[in-house]
Formats: sequence, C-alpha cells, structure tokens
Amino acid sequence: MTTIIPSERALAGIAGALAGKTGLTPVERALCRAAPSPDARVLAHIRDQIAVGNDPLGEAFSVLRSPLERRASGAVYTPPAIIASMTAWAASAGKPVRVVDPGAGSGRFLLAAGAQFPKAALIGIESDPLAALMLRANLTVRGFAGRAQIMVADYRATTLPTVRGRTLFIGNPPYVRHHDLGAAWKTWFAGAAMRVGIKASKLAGLHIHFFFKTMELARKGDAGAFITAAEWLDVNYGSALRQLLADGLGGTALHVLEPAAMPFTDTATTGAITCFRVGQRPAAFQVRAVPSLAELNGLSTGTAVPWDVVTKNKRWSTLVRPMASPPAGYIELGELFRVSRGQVTGSNAIWIEGPHTRGLPASVLLPTVTKARELLSAGDALSDASKLRRVLSLPVDLGELEPRFRKAAERFIQWARTQGAADSYVAQHRRAWWSVPLYDPAPIVCTYMARRPPAFVRNLCQARLLNIAHGFYPRQPLDADTTAGLLHYLRQHVGVASGRTYAGGLTKFEPGELERIPVPALETLRHAAASRLD
Repeated sequence: MTTIIPSERALAGIAGALAGKTGLTPVERALCRAAPSPDARVLAHIRDQIAVGNDPLGEAFSVLRSPLERRASGAVYTPPAIIASMTAWAASAGKPVRVVDPGAGSGRFLLAAGAQFPKAALIGIESDPLAALMLRANLTVRGFAGRAQIMVADYRATTLPTVRGRTLFIGNPPYVRHHDLGAAWKTWFAGAAMRVGIKASKLAGLHIHFFFKTMELARKGDAGAFITAAEWLDVNYGSALRQLLADGLGGTALHVLEPAAMPFTDTATTGAITCFRVGQRPAAFQVRAVPSLAELNGLSTGTAVPWDVVTKNKRWSTLVRPMASPPAGYIELGELFRVSRGQVTGSNAIWIEGPHTRGLPASVLLPTVTKARELLSAGDALSDASKLRRVLSLPVDLGELEPRFRKAAERFIQWARTQGAADSYVAQHRRAWWSVPLYDPAPIVCTYMARRPPAFVRNLCQARLLNIAHGFYPRQPLDADTTAGLLHYLRQHVGVASGRTYAGGLTKFEPGELERIPVPALETLRHAAASRLD
C-alpha cells in the first residue's frame, strides 16, 4: 500500500497524531490545530512503516516541497546507506552518552544512532517546525521519545549542558550559500572563528558555520561525522574549516563521494563525509574517493596522509585524487594559459548599465559577459559586443574624468551609496568602493558553472567578464592554428567529470582545475588544426 499525503497540512496532522501533544512548541501546536484529522487506516499504515525503519513522513515532505524550495533552507535528506556507514564509524569511535544531530530533519541520523547506542540520550535540533513534528513522530513510534530532546531552533543559537562522557555529533548540516545568510549570522561566524584563532571569510556557507558551532559546544574526546557538499575542500572560504580540522576539531578522515553516488536526495552533487575526534587529531588523515554507496564500507578504509603533508595543501581535493602527470605528448593547460575568474562586482544590479548610469561616458561603460548563456549561445566565437550589456568601471581618481562626466559620476556614487553598494564585502575590499576594476579582455573565455560541459569561446570582440566565466590569458604567444587546435580539443574532451558537481546538479570548474587539464603538446595542436583545414 502506497500512501499519498496530499498537503503539508495533512502531513502535520499525521505527524502530530503520531507524536502526541506533550512537549510541542507553540508553533508546532499551531500546525497541529490547523491540520485535518488523519484517516485511521492511513495513520496505522504510516506507523507500521516507521516501526520497520522506513521514513514515510520524510519522503512525503520531500515530495510536497520541491528540491528548489528545500535547498533554500538546506533541507536535503540523506540516503540510508550513507547514514549506516557514518553510524558504523561512530560506533568504532566509542560509545557516546549523548548524540546530537544539529539539523535533524525527520530524524534519519538520530533514529539510526538511537538504535546503535541504546543508552545514549538523543538531541535533535531543527529550525523547521514541520520537520520537528515529523522527528517527534518518528522518535515516538520507534520508542526513543523517552530519551530524546527536540529543540526547534537554529543550531548556532543553542547551548548544551555539560555531560560526563563522550558526545557524538552526527548529521547533514544544511547547505545554504552565503548569499542567503543574514549579515548578523555572517558576523557571528567571523566571531566564532576568531574565538578559536582562525580568520574566516564571511563568504562561507551555512554548513561551515555548523562545524564552528560544534567546536564551541564540543569537549575534548567528543567525536563527530558530518556529510556536506564538498566545495569547501578547495575554495578560499573553506580554508577556515580546513584549518579547524587540522587543529582543534581533530580531523580523522575524509571520504569524498562522486555525484553518481547521489549522496543527497534529488541532488547530483559531490559530497564529503568528514570524521573528527575533538582535540585528538591522529598523526595521519585518512582520505579516499568513493565512487558508489556500495563502496562506503563503514568508512573504514582510505589512504593515510601525514598531517604535515595535509596542512601544506591549500586544496584538499588533490589529497583525495592526486593528479597524475600528463601522459607522454601532453602538457597541462596551465603551461599555456593562466586561467582567471571574471570580476566580482558585489551587486550586479548597481554596476550593470541602466537608467542609473545615464550621463556617464562610454569609456567607463565596458561591454561585458554578464550571463553564462551569452557564451553558451555564442558558438565558437563571441564576435558582437553590441549584444552584451555594459558594466560600469569608474576610475579610482574621479579627476581623470572630464568635468561634465565627473558630476554624473558623483551623482551615481551618491545614488549607489543609498542602495548599499558601499557596504558589501566586495566593495569594502576594493581600493575605492565605487571603482570596479574589470580585467583586460582574455582571448579565450569559458563558462564557470553549468549543468553541462563548459563552453570554450574565442573572445573576438574584446569583452570583459563578470565572475560567471573564466578568462584564459596566454603565457606565451600562440598562433591561430595552435589556438584553433586547442579549442577543438577542449570542446571534444572536457566534460562534467573534469569539474566538481554541486547541489542542484551544477558542475563547477575552478581556475586551478582547468589549468591542470592535460592537452596535447603545441606541435600536436598545430598539426591537428592544419589537418582539419586540409
């Protein structure tokens, strides 16, 4: 019998009926009052499904809220095989007296830990009251409610009492990008990092915040295993977490799951399971790539990399997948080109031409690639700058402008300040907040992130780039035949496997990853281009 739950109100009614009324927050009680009474047969069937270890409530929630809606709050549920492996690793770390899931959802991790550790207290922290109701229902049906505490709150705002014995922190911290985090929480994160002696970027996502909150709550001897998106392995704002694992949090292992393993429900992305023992970092860090869920093996295998080697690496993905030398007759793309991401403005709506830039000279309004689709639709070459939008690039010294244009620039600057343009993180780190220094045009450009392989395009119209694309800058002069041969090779041989896949199925290509792509040596490229022309 397959049960279809038609709405979130119906889901709340079923979860509330299974959970009972004790201990609910006012918001949860309001959800129950607004919900219809569930059918007795439906209720009995769902209770039976929960009792045998299934999660019909979480599955219904994942249907009723689209992946796009759930990603906004980081509500992406984890497959059972991953939970089983993480729980098995936790058992090898010793019996905890308390288990904490900082983003509990419907309780998949907490229920698995409750079965694995029958004497441990269970604490589930969940900010969504509907998910909290589902969590209570699951715990009640499985018989764990008596030793469980549910906190309907933001994990970063919680406190935990001191206990005698080990605490296990386990779960799937929500993945929410920094763009969707408020300024107050970004400031909190910077402070939390500073308190452990780490300088952290406010560009970090919510899942990284959760690691630092865990560091605040944990004590020496505690253990943890979190699964997250894997982008922090390499990006600049992930350096704070890499430093935290290398120091107080005590990183022990890293297992990187390929997108094909589907580490997150409804989302093809590269996942990373990070294991740690607080204050007890081993001499070596265990790392490995995991191509499928069947090869998780309880997180018991991997390559031991000495920590002195780990800490010297700014990019941790190379620890998991060491780059082999190019085969004979090939070189790395980086030997031919420096790859650079396009410019970040801090607020495209302000810096892209519009009514607010009226009166400014054409010399400071530069044709720019501002959307990936402009490259995806260009074919082999971008040749018409008139089809591109223009981005404002004022000089630091406004005295360089003619007097009539300087007045227009001052009016723009005054307006932009009222729009908050001077307050963004990016603007505050420019030499002058109003001066966006667009990089010189690159002869070859490629898309940065898409649900397809990157587009490699000749930039014949001298367009600038925003950070939706990368520019290829030659390290040595290349003739037309060599350039043509290189572009043909890249279009034929660079696929999504060359990059990293993120939440939502987007494949991202960082500059360093592109520079390490093996390409044929120069003579081979020239010969191939000449052969095609013949």
